Amino acid sequence: MRLLLDVHLSPRWIGTPLRQLGHDVRSAGEKRPLDQYTDEELLRLAAAEGRIMVTRNVRDFARIAHEWAQAGRGHAGCALVVGIDHSEFGLIVRRLNEALDERPNPSDWVGYTTLVSRGA
Repeated sequence: MRLLLDVHLSPRWIGTPLRQLGHDVRSAGEKRPLDQYTDEELLRLAAAEGRIMVTRNVRDFARIAHEWAQAGRGHAGCALVVGIDHSEFGLIVRRLNEALDERPNPSDWVGYTTLVSRGA
């Protein structure tokens, strides 16, 4: 799956394991000027590249995704990490990978926003 990690998700501890699992990962934290993009610019870039936006910034990205849906604008998907501590890299990778496995077709993610959480 094609992913864009927000700047607050570790390229090393989250991006690298996701790549090892076979995902095509681009990280805003790895490259300038992506680390300076606004949230809306990041979602726009992810949409243009057919990447699922992965972020811990639930408040802003949930709002932006909702506004885009209301305006009829599409995105390639948005995975909002919530309720998992930033330092729990393995859990973030595992739960995100499980969410991606549940919807293995990239077209199933178009316009779709989901919460990636600790789980049961």
